[in-house]
Amino acid sequence: MSLDRASESHTSSVERDLSPAGETGPTAASRLSLGHSLGLVLALAALVVIGMLTGGERFLSMDNLMVILRQAAVIGVISVGVTFVITSGGIDLSVGSVMGLATVWASTLGTQALANDIHWGVMVLTALAVGAGCGLINGVIIAYGRVVAFIATLAMLVAARGFAEVISGRQTQIVSVPDFLSTFRAEFLGVPVIVWIFLFVAAAGWFLLNRTTFGRRTIAIGGNPEAARLAGIKVKRHQVKVFALAGLCAGIGAVMMLSRTTAGSSTHGYLYELDAIAAVVIGGTLLAGGRGTIVGTVLGVLVFAVLTNIFVQNNLDQSVQALVTGAIIVVAVLLQQRFAREGRT
Repeated sequence: MSLDRASESHTSSVERDLSPAGETGPTAASRLSLGHSLGLVLALAALVVIGMLTGGERFLSMDNLMVILRQAAVIGVISVGVTFVITSGGIDLSVGSVMGLATVWASTLGTQALANDIHWGVMVLTALAVGAGCGLINGVIIAYGRVVAFIATLAMLVAARGFAEVISGRQTQIVSVPDFLSTFRAEFLGVPVIVWIFLFVAAAGWFLLNRTTFGRRTIAIGGNPEAARLAGIKVKRHQVKVFALAGLCAGIGAVMMLSRTTAGSSTHGYLYELDAIAAVVIGGTLLAGGRGTIVGTVLGVLVFAVLTNIFVQNNLDQSVQALVTGAIIVVAVLLQQRFAREGRT
C-alpha cells in the first residue's frame, strides 16, 4: 500500500511538472493566456460597436441579445468538449454528425412514446447515451486501434450522418412531448434554459480542465504523450475518456437543439464540427495540444455568434461571412505558431 501511495505521489508530482506553470502561479504562459482572453474581449467589444453602428437599437434589443445567446449555446456546449480533445492533442470531426444522430434517435416515435408514458427524461438520456457512445467508439478506435484521430472521427462523421438518415428515413421528426418542450423552452430569470445549460457546461468544463487531475492529465498528454506515459498516466485510457466527454457534450447539444427546433433531423449539426474547432482555436487552445482554455473557447463562440448576427441583421452574403471567418481562423493559427516559437526560445 505504501508503494502504491508513493507511485501515485510520484505521478501527481510529474503531472504538475508537465502541466503549464500557469496552474500554480503567474508565469509567461498564464500571462499569455490572460492577454489572449483580453484580446478576445476587445474583439468582441469591437464587434458590438460595429453591430450598434450598423443595426442601431435593433442590435442592442434584449430580443436580439437572446437570439445571439441561443445561437451560441448549442455550438458552445459542443465546443467545450472539443476543447478537451484538442488540448489532449487530438481532433474530432464527428461532433456535428453525432449531435444530428442523437437528435434523430431521441425523437423517434418509440423514444417519444416512452417519454410520454414514463418521463421526458427518457429523451434526454437517449441523446446523452448516443453522444457518449459514439465518442467512446471514437476513443477506442483511436487509442487501442491506433487509428489517427482525423481518420477515425472522419469515418464517424460519415457513419453517424448516414445512420441518422436511415433511422429517420431522411424525414424531420417532430417532437410531441409537451413536458420536454415546456422544460427546455422555458426561461429562468429572463434567460432561456438552454443558455443556462451552456453556462453550466462551460463552468463545469473550466473546473474539470483547471482544477482536477483529469484536466492536468489532458494537458500533459497533449504536451508530450510519451512523457505522460512515463509519468504513470494511462494515456490510452485517458484518450478514450476525452473522446467520450466530447461525445457527451454533443449529446447535450442534441437535447438543446431538439428544444430549439422542436424536431429531430439528420441535417442537424451540419458543419458544427468546423464551427466548434474554429471557436476553440480562436479562443487560444493550441492545435498541437498541451494548452487549453475554456474561457477562451466561450469568448470565441461569442465572437462568431455576434459576427453571424451582424451579417444576418445587415442581410450580407453568407459567402462573405465564410471568407471573413476563414481569414480569422488563419490569423489565429498564425498567431499561435508565432507565440509557440517565442515560447520555445
